[in-house]
Amino acid sequence: MHKTKRKRYTGAFKAKVGLEALMGVKTVGQIAREYQVHPVQVTQWKGVIRDHLPELFESARPPNEDSQQLIAQLHEKIGQLSVEVDWLKKKCKQLGL
Repeated sequence: MHKTKRKRYTGAFKAKVGLEALMGVKTVGQIAREYQVHPVQVTQWKGVIRDHLPELFESARPPNEDSQQLIAQLHEKIGQLSVEVDWLKKKCKQLGL
């Protein structure tokens, strides 16, 4: 018995087919025949596009408090490391290294 491999489609292909189905110029069956994919697959790709379209228009969220706190901690660590590097440079220079 010979197993058939599943076809893998690129994101661009899925977007093209799904968007065409979303526009509604052709029926799902026509699009499926044209691109040689199952009509259920076309409907799924159409649904993914429809579900995620609002995300494209949402504005970026401002950084939350946890992010601000992490940034402050990282700046503090950078300052500490800078002081350590300066001290080590000074000691190396004093020792002639």
